[in-house]
Amino acid sequence: MSNSSAPFQLRQAALPVYLPTLLFSAGEAAFIPIVPVIAQNVGANLATAGLVAGMLTLGIVFGDIPSGWIISRIGERMAMLWSTLIALIGGGLALAAANPFMLGVGIFFIGLATSAFALARHAFLTTFVPFEYRARALSTLGGMFRAGAVMGPLLSAAVLAMTHTPLAAFWLMVIFTLATGAVLLFMPDPEKSFGRATRMRDSSGHSVTSGELEMEQETNGLFSTIVQNRKVLIRLGVASALVMALRSGRTVIFPLWAVSIGIKDADTALIIGLATAIDFMLFFSSGQIMDKWGRLASIVPSMIVMSAALLVLSVTHDVSTNVFWFVATAFLFAVGNGIGSGILLTLASDLADKRNPAPFLGAWRFITDSGAALAPMGIAAITAALSLALASAITGVAGLVGVVMMLIYVPRFLPRKK
Repeated sequence: MSNSSAPFQLRQAALPVYLPTLLFSAGEAAFIPIVPVIAQNVGANLATAGLVAGMLTLGIVFGDIPSGWIISRIGERMAMLWSTLIALIGGGLALAAANPFMLGVGIFFIGLATSAFALARHAFLTTFVPFEYRARALSTLGGMFRAGAVMGPLLSAAVLAMTHTPLAAFWLMVIFTLATGAVLLFMPDPEKSFGRATRMRDSSGHSVTSGELEMEQETNGLFSTIVQNRKVLIRLGVASALVMALRSGRTVIFPLWAVSIGIKDADTALIIGLATAIDFMLFFSSGQIMDKWGRLASIVPSMIVMSAALLVLSVTHDVSTNVFWFVATAFLFAVGNGIGSGILLTLASDLADKRNPAPFLGAWRFITDSGAALAPMGIAAITAALSLALASAITGVAGLVGVVMMLIYVPRFLPRKK
């Protein structure tokens, strides 16, 4: 925490935290809708293209394990700078890829960088923002991520329309990542803006901030915490992993669907960018719903709407109006995702031990990110063995299973106090 005598103001975080977050997120989002097109251009079939697209979330899961330890050793700002370098390496590999394997490796590196960057910015706010401002600071951070997810595809669509080159999406990612690094390098030292963080000693005698110590505890105790909290993680953790599987499935199914029905790459980026804008507009409404009517009032409608969108999409592939249904279901899915914004972070905070929440939050993130990583792999396998339409339907059904689990286990583990 800051011990500066000056009162904290949220706008202090705009340049050192929120601007890099916006730029990094926009860069990542710029190439996601175009990955299947690029994968096919280097020799992938439809199923393999889905597998390549899923390497992003796989990289995030693998990055979850060491990132906390790394941040505790080098600090949040340096971790974000190294993340930009790793992302640039991944972008370079993707641009130079001559086959699906090399493209997948590049995207995997970007996933690793995304994980470390996300942990670093979270730890940064935990360390420097006073507790009474933390919720607003973190919700604004989430808003920046979604704003980047809107900006990236829309700019990508414009660039693709002008260049007619799918790889331009990765060049856009490289530009955004370089801009992120420049902001991190040339902005004033964050401790001068936020006040110097309180230092303490970790178990090995290293001097760390309170937020860094939490991140180190989170990593060191990850698997033991999963065992200790296995009852809630097997139930609500798995249900939440299904939410992440739905969301992750969307980033694979919709771009693959667009390729399979012949939508142009620039149009795909534009449609997905507009859908993400709808998602973003509902971000703050989700929190109001949860605070007023409870957690289930947000998560149940959210998962039902997202599942319904995929189920409807699954039966429209060969109809004459398939492009209309693609757009409609993409927008419907965005509405469902929007009204569930922040629900997994909220559930994790509700369930965590208030005296030492970091280990549980780390275990929760590992479980949910694993769901996000497995979904694209499953979608690719089903698409290869059967069809993309069936993969969409099965993902939708999995979401409905998650609804049932939430209805059963949220009241059990989080009884309402009012």
